Amino acid sequence: MRASFAKPYSSPEQIVQILKQRGMLMDDERKVENYLMNIGYHRLSAYIYPFYKSPKSDLQLKEGTTFEQVLVLYRFDKKLRILLFNEIEKIEVAIRSVLANIGCQEFGDKYWITKADYFANAEKFNQTLAVIEKELTSSKEDYIEDFRHNYVENYPPAWMITEVLSFGNLNYIYSNIASNKLMKGIANYFGLKPQVFTSWLTVLANLRNMCCHHARIWNRDFMLNPAEPRKTSNAWIDTSQIDKKRIFYRLCIIRYFLSSVSPKNNFNEKIVDLLARFPSIDITAMGFCRNWADEELWY
Repeated sequence: MRASFAKPYSSPEQIVQILKQRGMLMDDERKVENYLMNIGYHRLSAYIYPFYKSPKSDLQLKEGTTFEQVLVLYRFDKKLRILLFNEIEKIEVAIRSVLANIGCQEFGDKYWITKADYFANAEKFNQTLAVIEKELTSSKEDYIEDFRHNYVENYPPAWMITEVLSFGNLNYIYSNIASNKLMKGIANYFGLKPQVFTSWLTVLANLRNMCCHHARIWNRDFMLNPAEPRKTSNAWIDTSQIDKKRIFYRLCIIRYFLSSVSPKNNFNEKIVDLLARFPSIDITAMGFCRNWADEELWY
């Protein structure tokens, strides 16, 4: 049965006193109040939680816990999100281009994305077409405006449409393609099978949205369970001892895609550098295996 939310509002000043009662050490209470005002206790509470003693429900912090330790976790998570968002962007841009290019080559039709004959499920196609029409109508991109004013076709070619759709929409289009040959061709470009490719796109779209909306990711137990590839064209990892719902598995997915999209990328160096700058971070809470850097994927 649902109940009323009875928890009262607490000001930053009040929260400081509550945290002190729970055992948190602070050098400058006014400074902590300022952080609470600008970041918010609700957001910071996720980074305080690991410092509570067991049972967590007692809300008693471990001896020596400082507010600065909480900020270290918060700052690390923020920098990790920024890093991942930038790397996922490279993958997303590549998928837009590959989907449009290989589709046009396979069908010999630059308008294939807006034609029902090329898709397996008519209802899914109609839903996608409605999204396309909505995005085209609201788009202020110069190339869309130019097409709208200068050409008679109802829809622009595939390479324009893929640029105005979300990451999730691209996956929706891909998963509804009727041609197995085309699905295999697109997935194979990234060294994957269609089932794994679709699963990994869903995982990355979800992670991208979390990064975009500033959600905690460093020690999150993600809901989506990625499909496991039985065979890959590029180096992969031994996943027998890895939790697929932790962020490390997603870092491996990003690293794998980048091996196709940007073979000379330095994502591995960026991760190593970030971890070195935050030595207090417990990487086992992120799902890292003991000798992760020795895996061929991370060379």
